[in-house]
This record gives sequence, C-alpha cells and structure tokens, in this order.
Amino acid sequence: MKKILIQLDSDRIASSFDAITAYDAGVDRVLLYGGVAPDEVRGIVYGAMFTRGVGDLKNSAVFIGGSSVPRGQALLDAAKAAFFGPVRVSLMLDANGCNTTAAAAVAKIRSKGDVTGKKIAVPAGTGPVGLRAAALLAREGAMVTLSSRTLARSETACASIKERFGVEVSPAEAADAEGTARVLEGAYAVLCCGAAGVTLVPESIWSNHPTLQVLADVNAVPPLGIQGTESGWAGYEKHGKSIFGAIGIGALKMKVHRACVARLFNRNDLVLDAEEIYATAKEIE
Repeated sequence: MKKILIQLDSDRIASSFDAITAYDAGVDRVLLYGGVAPDEVRGIVYGAMFTRGVGDLKNSAVFIGGSSVPRGQALLDAAKAAFFGPVRVSLMLDANGCNTTAAAAVAKIRSKGDVTGKKIAVPAGTGPVGLRAAALLAREGAMVTLSSRTLARSETACASIKERFGVEVSPAEAADAEGTARVLEGAYAVLCCGAAGVTLVPESIWSNHPTLQVLADVNAVPPLGIQGTESGWAGYEKHGKSIFGAIGIGALKMKVHRACVARLFNRNDLVLDAEEIYATAKEIE
C-alpha cells in the first residue's frame, strides 16, 4: 500500500520545498493543497480517514506547512477536531520551518553541554523559530532571555510562550548594539533568530565576551546575524567559542524534517509539533 502524504498549506501555492523533502523521506505520493482555510480541513482529512481501514491508516498522513505559524496552528487544530476514536491519521506541523529549524538549533547548542541553569539569549526571537527555540531551551532548564527592538513586543512573545508551552522566558529590549550587549551579560549561549541580512551581534561584542561559549545563527543571508562567522560552520571554534551557522544548523534540520515525515507512517495517531520534533532532533544529534 502506497504511503500518501496530504500537504496542507495556508499559502496560495503549496511549498515545493516541503513536497520534495517528503519524497526524500520515502513518501510515495504527496497531495498538495494550497490556500487552505481551517473550515476546509475536515473534508480533506475525511478523505484520508475513510478510504482505508483502521489497520491501514498509518499509510496516510497530513503535513501542515505555509509561511504563517498561527494559520498553520489553526489548520492543525481543525485536523485534530476531525478525528474520532481510532479513525485518525498522523499529523505534523512545520509552518515556515518553525519546528524543525528551532529543534535543530537547540539540539546543536545542547550538543555542547548541559544548559540547565545557564543563561541563553535569543535576540530578535519574536518570529516563528525564535519563539519555539526559546521555549525548547526553557524546557531544557535554561534561563532564557528573548529580546526584540521593543520591550512590548518581547513581552507579548514571552506571554505567548507561557501560554503555549508553560515555561517562563524573560523579555528584554535590544534596539541597538548597546542593547544587545546588555542582553548578553552573563550569557552562556546566544541564538540569533533575526531577519535575513541583519547583523544582530557585532564581533566586537562577542569575540572577548567573558561568559559566552556557544553562538548560533539561523540567518544564512549576508550580512549574517553574528558578525565574523560563516553560515557553514557547525561547531567551528573561533575566539574560544563554538559557533553554528545557518547552513551548519540546516544540515541537521533537513535530517530531522525527513526523519519526522518518515515517522508519520509508523502509526496513525502521532501529532508531531515542537516538542515531538525536538525529541527526534536530540536522537539524531
């Protein structure tokens, strides 16, 4: 029986990236749906639920993507609401690559040592990757500070993390290099999650920093988020720090993405969100 993945995308055009990754993960057929609204999900998911017997439902699964995490979350909730009893299929949420990228970045930081009780800064962390990475780090016992250009925005982000993940993350304002330096005071690690082509941490700040040991950056577009680094670094040592660039993190992200898609077809009752995807990242790393 063929493994069929239904890809639900909130964007008008469904992601070719996610579809190709699914094929690389061993899926036999990907059914692409773009511009999907929550009220359209049940009918699509019913098509997967009622075409195969319960014992064969593990051969059908749903992947939820798109550029908007809130819209992706709404699609995930609608899919779960369609299920009853054992009649269900496995689901995976990775809108905007939020879960796989965050999971890979946190796993790389954690690979350098226990983060329990250590301060970790997440500059420009109000986006999809930053929010989930901050939450995953906090769940690992780190003391996480999430910064934005305005305190109000970082406070809103931290409140959303508390609501969704049940962990505390401290908000901070970093509108310039001086603000970033304050956020990094006493930090063990920093994970930059800013927009493409925006430098967040000048080399003058981190090169001689007395406590920073691990630096990570998910921006692959020059200029990089951490000045004086390379996107391909995967634990490269410079100025006595271990550095992970976006491509170095991305290699693990792709492994995690493919592994999680493959897992969907092991059973018919999985829901792979940030926590479950991070568990896979830790196993691989």
